Amino acid sequence: MRPRLTYVPLEVADQFEDFIIQRDVEILDAVKARTRDYSTLTLLKLLYALRGPPMNFSVLYSKSKIRMKRSFLNYLHLCVDYNFVKKDRVGVNVFYTITDKGRTMLDLFINK
Repeated sequence: MRPRLTYVPLEVADQFEDFIIQRDVEILDAVKARTRDYSTLTLLKLLYALRGPPMNFSVLYSKSKIRMKRSFLNYLHLCVDYNFVKKDRVGVNVFYTITDKGRTMLDLFINK
């Protein structure tokens, strides 16, 4: 598998440093890093962003630091399909929350 460059939030980079081959420059609250197993790390970035209170699409997109919106949508749909993330409609707004299954998935990878 070929290593890929991606932006990883600093807190996520510290938690999942096994996925990072080399760190590059820090930009605001993220680090540009060469990573291994890009797909798993992107899934974990999304779940890690949802640890707190429910978020709408825009906030979740910016907090996850997944730069390509199409890629973000693919991972979000994957999480909803596998019941890692729950989608709740409140009026015209949609909020996303992490489920117990998603929290278990996240806990499997967190370095404690």
